[in-house]
Amino acid sequence: MPDRPDHSDGPGADELAALDAHWRAANYLSAGQIYLLDNPLLTEPLRPEHIKPRLLGHWGTSPGLNLVHTHLNRVVRARDLDVVCVWGPGHGGPAVLANSWLDGSYGEVYPDVGRDAAGMARLFRQFSFPGGVPSHVAPETPGSIHEGGELGYSLAHAYGAAFDHPGLVVACVIGDGEAETGPLAASWHSNKFLDPVHDGAVLPILHLNGYKIANPTVLARLPEPELDELLRGYGHLPIHVGGDDPLQVHHDMAVAMDTALDRIALLQHAARREGVTERPRWPVIVLRTPKGWTGPKDVDGVPVEGTWRAHQVPLSGVRDDPGHLRRLEEWLRSYRPAELFDDHGRPRPEVLACVPAGPRRLGASPYANGGLLLRELPLRPLEEYAVPVKAPGATRHEPTRVLGGLLRDVMTDTADRRDFRLVGPDETASNRLEAVLESTAKAWQEDVLATDEHLDRHGRVMEVLSEHLCQGWLEGYLLTGRHGLFSSYEAFVHIVDSMVNQHIKWLRTTRTLSWRRPIASLNYLLTSHVWRQDHNGFSHQDPGFVDHVLNKSPEAVRVYLPPDANTLLAVADHVLRSRDYVNVVVAGKQPCFDWLGLDDARVHCARGAGIWEWAGTENGGSPDVVLAAAGDIPTQEVLAAAGLLRRHLPHLAVRVVNVVDIARLMPQEEHPHGMPDHEYDALFTPDRPVIFAYHGYPWLIHRLAYRRTGHRNLHVRGYKESGTTTTPFDMVVRNDLDRYRLVMDVVDRVPGLAVPAAPVRQAMADARARHHAWVRAHGTDMPEVAEWAWEPSSRPLEP
Repeated sequence: MPDRPDHSDGPGADELAALDAHWRAANYLSAGQIYLLDNPLLTEPLRPEHIKPRLLGHWGTSPGLNLVHTHLNRVVRARDLDVVCVWGPGHGGPAVLANSWLDGSYGEVYPDVGRDAAGMARLFRQFSFPGGVPSHVAPETPGSIHEGGELGYSLAHAYGAAFDHPGLVVACVIGDGEAETGPLAASWHSNKFLDPVHDGAVLPILHLNGYKIANPTVLARLPEPELDELLRGYGHLPIHVGGDDPLQVHHDMAVAMDTALDRIALLQHAARREGVTERPRWPVIVLRTPKGWTGPKDVDGVPVEGTWRAHQVPLSGVRDDPGHLRRLEEWLRSYRPAELFDDHGRPRPEVLACVPAGPRRLGASPYANGGLLLRELPLRPLEEYAVPVKAPGATRHEPTRVLGGLLRDVMTDTADRRDFRLVGPDETASNRLEAVLESTAKAWQEDVLATDEHLDRHGRVMEVLSEHLCQGWLEGYLLTGRHGLFSSYEAFVHIVDSMVNQHIKWLRTTRTLSWRRPIASLNYLLTSHVWRQDHNGFSHQDPGFVDHVLNKSPEAVRVYLPPDANTLLAVADHVLRSRDYVNVVVAGKQPCFDWLGLDDARVHCARGAGIWEWAGTENGGSPDVVLAAAGDIPTQEVLAAAGLLRRHLPHLAVRVVNVVDIARLMPQEEHPHGMPDHEYDALFTPDRPVIFAYHGYPWLIHRLAYRRTGHRNLHVRGYKESGTTTTPFDMVVRNDLDRYRLVMDVVDRVPGLAVPAAPVRQAMADARARHHAWVRAHGTDMPEVAEWAWEPSSRPLEP
């Protein structure tokens, strides 16, 4: 049978009364935020003008969240614990705001919302009100690391927060609606990656109140023994608490918390002191309470408490309906606010009896304001990893393999402090980053077979075939003061589109909050990219994550496309040192020409976009055409096209521009990295044709540059959804990004060139046709392509 708390243990009558007083106070404050514009202490009868004109918020989950917060306060105070809580039903914002106001942390970061009647009035008025605070748990909420709109990600965030924080307990309230999502279902497996020696503990609290917005929830309707079996199958030991008698639930919840924390302490002691290596079976609390508990039981003859009708605002039209206004006043007075707050609106001592002090308060924990804990990442000089470049294109390296050496040493140099992790969906070796495994193994708490490699209970490389978990783990890790990198196949990072949305919104908001300290950036390395997924085919070819990210807040997003190994090193060094950004780095893992030495790579990356004089034929004059590239394969094709133009049209003045920081194309007014118009015009010219070879979807470049003077002269080639399983060069040909097509574009777009260069254009079209026949006959690229190399000694003929 499911485990239940032993009713013979637990708090005494006085402690139960204090817990109930705190809970009632939090419930009162939660309801007040939804409804009251004035008269916060009900010192006079409620009148319509005391009620907000628009009633917004979520009452249904708030009483349960208040119960959890109250009991976390109790155990934190009694056991002197460091605890953060991830509030999965974050739409219950009133509850978390109420509790941070009660523990005083809210007034510390917002001094005008102090613990008195005036502060209570501001707390109520600002909630979900113009110029106020959101109705969800948000960055503005002290103690939060999880945006309340992120249904599905709470448990992954909780585990990310616990990794490498051995003294921390991360409580995680999971709503039963949220528990129906795919990411949350996968997140239960995070316990197979939690190291009881070096990591903290996660205490999931599955809150079953029966309903979503309009429907029952799956887990709440499961027979309790079946739910118990499910959770045990996930590797947890469930502890069940439930009912609607407040004092009995308080008693049972206190016992459940003590039971769970005793077990956590026992498991950690066994692993840390006794050397036990068996994977722990961590506790989980299953809490069943009525939805909208303690609110109106029915309204207008229709049941409300314990139904979906309690989800948001259980009493509507209060300003206009005297009966509803009367019911609201009865409801608010049922909490007996005069017993909870003195005449000045301050919480009475018995209300705060369970509240811990200082940084132990959930609203004041430094773990929930990760920048307070963040340390600089030790990064060695790039000279230790840079590849020598005697001449552009003379050698080739695999860029991500070169980066792997840097990441290996970051792992080595953080071995004692344990504040850097590499996450990815089963692709570390595939993405050529396996050098990190020389320093640390992959985290794994299950059995290890003789045929396995690089698995260890204490490893800091996180691999699981779920991009959602990788993203959630890393977000929780960063938000609690550490560093990391997410490596992914380019096409499949789209799986976390909605998660990165929320993280970007979080970062943008925190920039306006002086008390939120900057955190390490969320860094993506996207490799196995569209142009070298020729073997896996169309399903693996999608470069659109860059488009998605560049739609977001320009203050918080950066996108880099380094064209070779040394530029990748320079970009990686920059993004790993940065704060409060989402950095997207797109780089290849296949052998790639080395174009720039380290010093030139640093300067080029710092500039973001620049002229490669050695590749062009301007000779100090004005160009007839600009060949531009962003990305490794586009760069190669542009340089190959430049070589063809040298040979076939030697008198043509060609400028070659390479773009690493794609936001440089935007106007300065639209993005912090954007170029002023005069700088853009100097680089791309205001009136000459620009043939731009871009890594991703070509329309993005047009969107970024549409306001530029020379936009009418801009012609972009990129990926246009013409993919298949084929050869590498056939991929660029199919999408009109190849060198021959680029030369044809030059002939078509440079004024006066079409007639005299007609033979050249025809030769390029013939080369494409020859390629088409060759790959279908031989299954490989033509020798002139496969064996192509840049010829640094090649110079244009003298006129």
